[in-house]
Amino acid sequence: MTRVVLALDSFKGSLGAAAAVAALAGGWREADPSVAILARPMADGGEGTLDAFASAVSDAERVPVAVRGPHGRTVAASWLLLPAAPVSPPSPGATEPGAGQRVGVVELAATSGIELLGGDLRPWDADTVGFGQAIAAALDRGVDRLVVGIGSSASTDGGAGMLTALGARVLDAAGAPVPPGARGLREAASLDLSGLRPLPPGGVTVLTDVTHVLAGPEGAAAVFGPQKGLGPADVPLVDAALARWADLLRAYPRLSGADPDLPGAGAAGGTGLALAAWGALLRPGADDVARLVGLDEAIASADVVVTGEGAFDGQSAAGKVPGLVAARAASAGVPVALVAGRIDPAADVSSFAATVSLTERAGGARESLADPARWLHEAGRDLGRLSA
Repeated sequence: MTRVVLALDSFKGSLGAAAAVAALAGGWREADPSVAILARPMADGGEGTLDAFASAVSDAERVPVAVRGPHGRTVAASWLLLPAAPVSPPSPGATEPGAGQRVGVVELAATSGIELLGGDLRPWDADTVGFGQAIAAALDRGVDRLVVGIGSSASTDGGAGMLTALGARVLDAAGAPVPPGARGLREAASLDLSGLRPLPPGGVTVLTDVTHVLAGPEGAAAVFGPQKGLGPADVPLVDAALARWADLLRAYPRLSGADPDLPGAGAAGGTGLALAAWGALLRPGADDVARLVGLDEAIASADVVVTGEGAFDGQSAAGKVPGLVAARAASAGVPVALVAGRIDPAADVSSFAATVSLTERAGGARESLADPARWLHEAGRDLGRLSA
């Protein structure tokens, strides 16, 4: 009997991680009915993080919340209430969570994510207000600790929108509130922190899928801005605004954690910086989710591991799910295969024993995106035939 670990991330914009795992598993069982599937849906702090936590914690409670989305309209979202603290460590100086403490999990992708824009990108005006509103809702519920995932963002506002939703005021030179998004960030001249909410007693852990700094050639605007609609002439303007934003935050002792060179400060358009300034601890998202779902234990008993995501490229090895799963499988001496919606020809796939591109299998990206579950099922069937 073959034991297979399926540890896939979501196929962004088309299929969640749990559904992707189920489709692949169905095809594999068709080819090899005796196979033992160990399903481990994964996430790295982006889309699907709530689902990964919910699948691992049986008594997790989804709490609905209405927030302002990155387009300025109301979004029906949710955050997750956990009965205990499965992810560690908490923020520096925070009280270590104990038995009975409640943890709130908030996902930026569900509140201020790029998929919410439906292709109508707003590079200058999208913001993180909704993400901050969801965090505030969890604080209002009295959580002892927060875990927040910040992948898949729609904006490059430096987390200013999030901070305003938590009670801060970002003001221009005349003392008036600045507009939302990167547009307002260029006008930021001072802060009023008198209403800024404190962290919960157990602190805030930030799950991020990137290690980029805030500004410069490896910063938020240069690397991720084009994905969010910034043109070549826009990138240096937003990059300069982010650098000034970091200087402004650090001018206030309460926000002394605003280090623009901190790995992950550039995550979510600079929201990583704002969270660090607030006092949160940034951690590799996939690593903590792997711990929660018992990935290492599953791999230790497996004959084969399969990982994947929507688009595998040069960034996939830097903190994202496929790179982490491949490294864990290699350490355990277990072969690992990659199944992705699209595989960048320039990406390094040398760590994988086999690779499957759904785009190639379907005959094109449009065909693959139209029915990803079908092509994942077929990929699973083929892999099952190879291993049977």
